[in-house]
Amino acid sequence: MSGGIGPQEDQPFMLELFHFEDCPYSQKVRRKLEELDVSYLSHPSPRGSIKREFLQRFVSELQFPLLVDVEKNIFMFESDDICRYLEKMYGKK
Repeated sequence: MSGGIGPQEDQPFMLELFHFEDCPYSQKVRRKLEELDVSYLSHPSPRGSIKREFLQRFVSELQFPLLVDVEKNIFMFESDDICRYLEKMYGKK
């Protein structure tokens, strides 16, 4: 988990981020989440990770970073698109 205080124990994370630690696009999204103080579940997904096999059940073409908004059933790949979405949904009004 990164950013924010986090959900209560009985509440699931609404956002999950699948990413590479050293990927500049993943870093950009993590910085935006932290800037907005948004809690999320972090899934580092290096090559060979079982998480990749899991993801391929849901998406046809695997790219990183991948943001999943669980509550809205949204899967987003492009870092710029993800950052715009986060700003729109969680930015200061």
